[in-house]
Amino acid sequence: MKLDKIEYIDRKTNKILVETVPGEKFLKFLYHNPFGKLPLEFLVKRKCLSSFYGKLMDKKKSTNQIESFIKNNFIDMNDFQKKIGDFTSFNDFFYRKLKPNARKIEDGLVSPADGKAIGFKKIDDWNKFFVKGSEFSLEKYLNDKKLLEKYKGGSMVIVRLAPADYHRYHFPANGKIGDRNKIDGYYYSVSPYAIKDNFRVFCENKRELTLLKTSEYGDILISEIGATMVGGIKQTYTPNTNVKKGEEKGFFTFGGSSVLLLFEKNKVKIDRDILKNTKNGYETMVYMGEKIGE
Repeated sequence: MKLDKIEYIDRKTNKILVETVPGEKFLKFLYHNPFGKLPLEFLVKRKCLSSFYGKLMDKKKSTNQIESFIKNNFIDMNDFQKKIGDFTSFNDFFYRKLKPNARKIEDGLVSPADGKAIGFKKIDDWNKFFVKGSEFSLEKYLNDKKLLEKYKGGSMVIVRLAPADYHRYHFPANGKIGDRNKIDGYYYSVSPYAIKDNFRVFCENKRELTLLKTSEYGDILISEIGATMVGGIKQTYTPNTNVKKGEEKGFFTFGGSSVLLLFEKNKVKIDRDILKNTKNGYETMVYMGEKIGE
């Protein structure tokens, strides 16, 4: 399946919008052109390129890219603490902090991040959004037989953060957070151009897994997924402590990324509009702190 454009649902208006994608032509070449396979497999998916580019984004000279990036991606800077001239590097801008109370933390289970969400009442329903045969394996993704048994038959939400999005992620509920488990992997893009017909990308990319024990929603598995040009997944929380819904868990350095949430069977009801949009092949725009389930 080849995508000509990335469409998503604006939750407030229920209108279909088209996403602005930095490097769109290059992504289409890599993932939908036979000649793109060689650079994809031998360079783009590997850590060295993402690490190198991430280091460039740490340099002071990279601030020259900030103003045009904001303009080209229609980013509203009123929600953020720093002004354009205050950033020390592009990465400093990329993982910019929100102003206090810039996001309302709503009742219920909330989105951990700003981004485009897809949701599945049952994890095995993923082929309602992705192409059948794209070989997603929960066992491979978790790399843990106990976790596999725990989340069999459960629900799943994936929030995809595009490069223009706010790149800090937060806790979706109150609870006790555990240690992180790192799983090494590649750095494929998580753009729909890459994953629509190749969902197994999630099983092959670098990722981290953490359990959030809650009284309302059972044990939520929170997983951050690295991607092309993501220099790092940085956790800022303290393991084995009680946390509040909406508190920061960590952030991504430069690049697009995703946060995946797994829920035990019959513990969570994902909001109907997200499930409906997913079934119809659309992501839903959500914001950190916005209700996504109950």
